[in-house]
Amino acid sequence: MFARRTMLMAAVLAVLSMGARPAAAVDLTMYCPVAVGGPVTKIIDDMVSRFEKDNPDVKVTAVYAGNYTDTMTKAMTAMKGGQPPQLSVLLSTDVFTLMDENAIVPFDDLVGDKAWFKEFYPAFMANGQVDGKTWSIPFQRSTIVLYWNKDAFKEAGLDPEKAPASWDEMVEMSKKLVKKEGANTTRWGVEIPTTGYGYWMLQALAIENGQKMMNEAGTEVYLTAPKTVGALDYWVDLSRKHNVMPTGSIDWATLRTDFLEGKTAMMWHTTGNLTAVKDAAKFQFGVAMLPAKERRGSPTGGGSFYIFKSASPEQQKAAIKFIQWMTAPERAAEWSMKTGYVAVSPAAYKTKAMEDYAKGFPQATVARDQLEHAVPELSVHENGRIYKFVNDAVQAAVTGSQKPQEALAAAQAQSDRVLRAAK
Repeated sequence: MFARRTMLMAAVLAVLSMGARPAAAVDLTMYCPVAVGGPVTKIIDDMVSRFEKDNPDVKVTAVYAGNYTDTMTKAMTAMKGGQPPQLSVLLSTDVFTLMDENAIVPFDDLVGDKAWFKEFYPAFMANGQVDGKTWSIPFQRSTIVLYWNKDAFKEAGLDPEKAPASWDEMVEMSKKLVKKEGANTTRWGVEIPTTGYGYWMLQALAIENGQKMMNEAGTEVYLTAPKTVGALDYWVDLSRKHNVMPTGSIDWATLRTDFLEGKTAMMWHTTGNLTAVKDAAKFQFGVAMLPAKERRGSPTGGGSFYIFKSASPEQQKAAIKFIQWMTAPERAAEWSMKTGYVAVSPAAYKTKAMEDYAKGFPQATVARDQLEHAVPELSVHENGRIYKFVNDAVQAAVTGSQKPQEALAAAQAQSDRVLRAAK
């Protein structure tokens, strides 16, 4: 009798203890791109771990899926295969494609207080706000900046504290910075990457030349506008007329190494590489806004958070909690300091940690200051296809297989055919 009673009590206690257990954690899968240098995956893993410690009711699995294009492809493949992620960091410019695929939900219906949207820099929100709704929240955002080797400037007789402020100045300074040993060029004056994100660099040059690249509806591109052609002409002239940049392709992935090894005195690259350059440079370097022709300017760039429509209501709610945690001022400041990406809110720059960091490393605020002159990154329907047309045109021009006007005309014709269906 006693044994039976003991067993009964144990069973009751077991049931009660099961009832006292917390509910199972909500599982989130997040696809993340790794497009720049530095230990980005370790930083994200650490932040995810700390979030989970603060929020034991949510479990986040970060999947590192290659560069932005790879990540977008894998996210869409997973969605069509019935196993989509619940959230992803994808290019801010993927918004039209994701909307066309009916893949994402707007944040407006998921947050109680829409004042949250106003905490971010408007320049970073621009790409993600379409038809009066907010489809993404900025995270690893950037602008293109000019890096220069101060030691090389000093050696060339240039002021090491003064970067070129105009296109003409960049050419003239670059001529002095080119270094030769016999017939071989051992240091170029400037390098602008042509692979991977050629469309991004072309847009920077076009906006500096006073030319928009697309309309707000994402249904038109302006590749054959005279000032867009003039922008590509200038880019090609840096190598073929002025001889201050290598001819042919300049690889996005290896350009940072060229700069760090002294093979180029200046480079145009994402601010997302800033911390990696800071940690590896064996020389003094500066960071400046891009030089102007008619005006200063850079397109914004980088990735934003999206929430997928297929996520359950509980998962969407958990995703909001995670995104708000990751973009809070303290974490946005931390992310910026550890990577070089621009912190996405003014409040992040007012944290003590960021204020102290910027005092000792003023280069950290250049990309933020350039937001005053920034424009939304090229974003249209069928974005991936349009990027390919523009990238192919850039490659054709810099390799000399086509004249800039001819290459851009071909890209415009291809784009017009694809975008016709979106109008």
